[in-house]
Amino acid sequence: MTLRVVGAGLGRTGSHSLKIALEQLLGGACYHMVEVIGHPEYARFWLRAIDGEPVDWQVVMDGYVAAVDWPAAAFWRELADANPAAIVLLSTRSSADAWWKSANETIFEISRREVPADHDLAELIEMPRVMLTKTFTPNWSDEDEAKRAYEAHNENVRASVPPDRFVEWQPGDGWDPICHALGMSVPDAPFPHVNTTEEFRAMLGLDAN
Repeated sequence: MTLRVVGAGLGRTGSHSLKIALEQLLGGACYHMVEVIGHPEYARFWLRAIDGEPVDWQVVMDGYVAAVDWPAAAFWRELADANPAAIVLLSTRSSADAWWKSANETIFEISRREVPADHDLAELIEMPRVMLTKTFTPNWSDEDEAKRAYEAHNENVRASVPPDRFVEWQPGDGWDPICHALGMSVPDAPFPHVNTTEEFRAMLGLDAN
């Protein structure tokens, strides 16, 4: 199956809401980190891709009509090349400070935790930390370094994608930018809003005593 949307936005930029919205809009599945969580065997593939091994992206994305969030966003360029008719959707936050606060209180907090090597899901839990270190910045846990890497990533996408394929979106923009880029009508339904910082932390018990 061919991707119609390649998400280049990093995690914690409204990507879970985008996943649900794109599935409603396109009538197919959208790849997101939750796909890896639901299928731990996928982690091994992404670890190989992170190490630079050859990848058949059409096989990886078989059955999906869109991809957003990490780990796919780390390979947005490869996915865009493999799907030349797809739009490239860069989801961002209002500022690097807003992005850092959300990322640091969710995915980075989880990724800082040590995992025993014999844990049943060690490979799955380790994958995001390896991805951050090798494809984002080795100093992802440092606020200044992470914010610089976030800004650099976004600027690289903006400078690299032809205008006729590019759309930038922030939480709160709703359906209009995406539907315009895809040449589709705006659905008669509210844009989804899920996976807030509070919801993420509650789901993983980060605030539990």
